[in-house]
Amino acid sequence: MGLRSNVSQRQRRLGQELRKLREAAGVPRAEACRHIGIHTPHLSNIEAGRTACSEARLRALAAVYGCTNKPLVDALVEMSNATGKGWWSPYAKTLESRIIDLAELESAATAHRSFQWLYIPGLLQTPDYMRSLFTRTDPAASAEAIDEYANFRLLRQQTLFEEPLPTYHAVIHEAAFHMKFVTREVMQGQLEYLVQLAQFANITIQVLPFSADAHPATPGAPFSVLDAGVPELSTVYVEHPVDSVFLGDRPYVEQFATDFSRLSTVSLAPLDPSGLLGEGSLGLVQHLLYVMKEGRNAAP
Repeated sequence: MGLRSNVSQRQRRLGQELRKLREAAGVPRAEACRHIGIHTPHLSNIEAGRTACSEARLRALAAVYGCTNKPLVDALVEMSNATGKGWWSPYAKTLESRIIDLAELESAATAHRSFQWLYIPGLLQTPDYMRSLFTRTDPAASAEAIDEYANFRLLRQQTLFEEPLPTYHAVIHEAAFHMKFVTREVMQGQLEYLVQLAQFANITIQVLPFSADAHPATPGAPFSVLDAGVPELSTVYVEHPVDSVFLGDRPYVEQFATDFSRLSTVSLAPLDPSGLLGEGSLGLVQHLLYVMKEGRNAAP
């Protein structure tokens, strides 16, 4: 079997996890190869994600490494057997590979925890908001390209409403609601949409207000923690305009999960459309909507 020219995040992560199991067991690569009857370069390519690993070979490697964590091994087998094909496949030739990888990762996640401080999280954006964002981000983009970006993001959003329903928890800094790259009307529609989304039992939205005493999180960029069926395969996606990164090592996942918990603790109570008027995240959103509507009425 030939080597892959383009390695997906899922394929790369599978190889990384197999390498971590081997190194944790203290098994030299040559010894592992001898046990399952392959050459050392073959295992090197498996661990780099450049070539596939059959279920039989994967389970044999896990046995050599003394891994008795059956849920983890089963999850690795599922990753290995996945084709990587999904609704995102038609976009693979035109959109960045990291965005395709993110869509595949989101589709398999059991829970999402997202922190944003300048934008509304992508999975919560209205079409008008995302089109305004894409246009301001890339003024040279054609109408066709904007349509493609928007359609792709709208399809990503469907993962929140497909069975089995994942849980989604967003913490949004109040600053995101004051950015001027969208019109007042677009932001008003976006805020109203957040209130609608908050009615779904699997979606939690909190606002981190300007009045929060301190910023308790260490990262300097927006991030998402994507939980897998087994904790060992959870991933952090850290956004950066130049090169966003996927982090799978447990210390990083635990660090960002802790940061998210701290952010949630100092944020306003979750947005609850059935809650008391004027309280928590709902109160702040209602205030912003009032100001926007009054501003529109007062405009000449």
